[in-house]
Amino acid sequence: MLQIEFGADGAIVVVGRLDAAQSPAAQAFLDKVQGTVTVECSRLEYISSAGLGVLLKTQKRLLAAGGKLRLVGVNRHLQDIFQYSGFDQIFEIVPAG
Repeated sequence: MLQIEFGADGAIVVVGRLDAAQSPAAQAFLDKVQGTVTVECSRLEYISSAGLGVLLKTQKRLLAAGGKLRLVGVNRHLQDIFQYSGFDQIFEIVPAG
C-alpha cells in the first residue's frame, strides 16, 4: 500500500511501500511536478528497484528543466539502500533527525 500526496508545506509525502505494484501510480503523480521538489520520506517503509526507477526517471526529467528531487526524513534502512545502489550520489538526501 502506498499513499503519495502533497503535504501542508508543499512537500510530497510518501507513506508505505514504493514497490513494483505501486510504481505506476507514483510515476503518474511525480510526472506532474516541476522545479525543485521535496519528497518527505519519513513514513516510507520500503522501496524496491522499481521504486528507485521512478525516482531516477523523475530526477532526470527535473534536472533537464533546472530542478531536482530532494529526499528528506530518510530512515537508516532507506539510506542504506540509496548508498548500496549509488543513488546517494544522484539525489540530495537529508537523513531523518
